[in-house]
Amino acid sequence: MSPAQRPNMPEPPPSPSSSSIFALSYLKLQFFARVRRFLQTKRAQKSIKTRTKAMVNKEEQATITTVDRQSSDVDDDSVVLQRSVKKLHFGSWEEKEVAALEIEKLAREDAKMRNLMAELGVILALVGMVASEVAGRQRMAINALIELANGNYKNKALMVEAGIFSKLPKSMDALEEPTRQKFAELILSLSSLANHTQFPLASSEVLPFLIGILESCSSYETKESCLSTLYNLSAVLDNAGPLLSNGAVQTLLRVISEKEFSEKALATLGHLVVTLMGKKAMENSSLVPESLIEIMTWEDKPKCQELSAYILMILAHQSSALRDKMLKSGIVPVLLEVALLGSPLAQKRALKLLQWFKDERQTRMGPHSGPQTARIAIGSPVNNREAQEGKKLMKDLVKQSLHKNMELITRRANATSGDSSKFKSLVISTSSKSLPC
Repeated sequence: MSPAQRPNMPEPPPSPSSSSIFALSYLKLQFFARVRRFLQTKRAQKSIKTRTKAMVNKEEQATITTVDRQSSDVDDDSVVLQRSVKKLHFGSWEEKEVAALEIEKLAREDAKMRNLMAELGVILALVGMVASEVAGRQRMAINALIELANGNYKNKALMVEAGIFSKLPKSMDALEEPTRQKFAELILSLSSLANHTQFPLASSEVLPFLIGILESCSSYETKESCLSTLYNLSAVLDNAGPLLSNGAVQTLLRVISEKEFSEKALATLGHLVVTLMGKKAMENSSLVPESLIEIMTWEDKPKCQELSAYILMILAHQSSALRDKMLKSGIVPVLLEVALLGSPLAQKRALKLLQWFKDERQTRMGPHSGPQTARIAIGSPVNNREAQEGKKLMKDLVKQSLHKNMELITRRANATSGDSSKFKSLVISTSSKSLPC
């Protein structure tokens, strides 16, 4: 059969070439690689979810545990409080002591618990324990009351109403030092009620106790607490009378000589000196003005210098007798030194006092503003004689003070160049008018 006569037969498929086989294999590899990455990603996400869930569960469990623990602690505290209150009211003395220790601990750790304790009658029972003659038992009750009073006005008021001041010991000799310190700390806490007149803080029991501690105690903490209490009480004008009648001024004047307590004692005297009775008590004291003038020389205590100068200004106002006493005690040289080297406020007060002394024979005291310059009638023989005596007195005083202190003050003033010029102007202003050529 010739080719032309052959029927049309289908052509066999072409044999795959090497390039097409390679392309197919590559596509398969890509596909499986993507599938593998997808599966790996899913496994990773599943693992992250599992870990996250485990962490959340752990945190939830920790939170639950914490809440349970806190709840357990609250339950424990409630149990302890109930047990302590029962012992305090109905137990033996030994049980009362244990209860006081537990109440002190609970009150220190939980401020809200303090109000609850007061409602359960704890304060009244503890105030009763303070009257015990057993020192250790007494201190336990005071410690618990100190914690109950901490930052709680209502509890402080309840203690005063319960008669805590009437439980104070009448004699200092029988008190141990730790007990004195705790009593002083408690009274200081209660003295924050001083502005409320319904609470008799300056009562006949409190002030003799505080004054007695100040005069017999050597502990720094105890003395500091007593002085702070007197300061709080003296800030109320109505308390000035009881403070003065109990000898507070004389005690404070003795305390000011101790540098570590001087500032608080001077501040308290500053409250009292503005009253007529307080000023009179200081004028009549044998320690005035020498003790105050001595404090003016304390260069390392500028606040004390300021307070001392303030008290001296009030005492010198309208009191020629005390001004003469100050002059005889050598106040002028001290004032010159403070006016040069003191703090700005101390300088201002020292210069004011110097001006008063300079014009002593030529002035009359005004009702409110201190010495005021009076005009001397020219030609009057009496006034001229008085003026000459005044000038001579001031000339002698200033001469003595300048000669005595020139070297000392100049040496100190040379520390800075500015002080030297200031000293020159001070000398001119304090002496030129009263020392005629």
